[in-house]
Amino acid sequence: MIRRLPLIPTLLVAIAIAVMIGLGVWQWQRSGEKEAMIAILRANPAKPSTSFPAIGPVAPELLFRRSSTHCLRVVGWRDEAGRAADGSMGFRYIAECATGAEGPGVLVNLGVGGKPGLKPGWTGGQVEGWIAEEPDHRSLLSRLVEKPMPLRPMLIASAPAAGLKAAAPPKVEDVPNNHIAYAVQWFLFAGIAAVIYGLAVRRRLAGTPDTRSP
Repeated sequence: MIRRLPLIPTLLVAIAIAVMIGLGVWQWQRSGEKEAMIAILRANPAKPSTSFPAIGPVAPELLFRRSSTHCLRVVGWRDEAGRAADGSMGFRYIAECATGAEGPGVLVNLGVGGKPGLKPGWTGGQVEGWIAEEPDHRSLLSRLVEKPMPLRPMLIASAPAAGLKAAAPPKVEDVPNNHIAYAVQWFLFAGIAAVIYGLAVRRRLAGTPDTRSP
């Protein structure tokens, strides 16, 4: 009997390898798109002030631009790790603001404190700063397999609330372009999968007795 490759496992591995290669190509293409976006972001801080976007996603042409918004009232606070303008680390305080009876509201990073759980005394008003996006806590896997909600725009206040340090303004250096590294990883995964499966099939075929009649 002629020795043959196992059909179903081979098909499944081939599909998995094709998917990994496809993801690698997609990440490689995303690298070029990210470089173009970074070039736009690098020029944005020097541009004139613009209107604050109402909803996300925030277009690259608006990110890092100077802007202002009005917080009618603070309806909640978030605190999480962040960096102050002086380079020190702490907890940034993000106010969730209402801007009217309806609508998505607005997020404002009011500054950085030394410990979590503080309740800044800021209750709202006109605030100026830079346009950014809310912190992204989505995993890479969820971004690949799901269609998550776009990140909301957030204003990083240039003047901190009382008792807080000014938050670090947005920097192009904080926007990594990791897509080439991700692409290489997917290509490596595809190559490793092919090698491992090839060795497994070779071992299996080598151990299969040849039952052909002499």
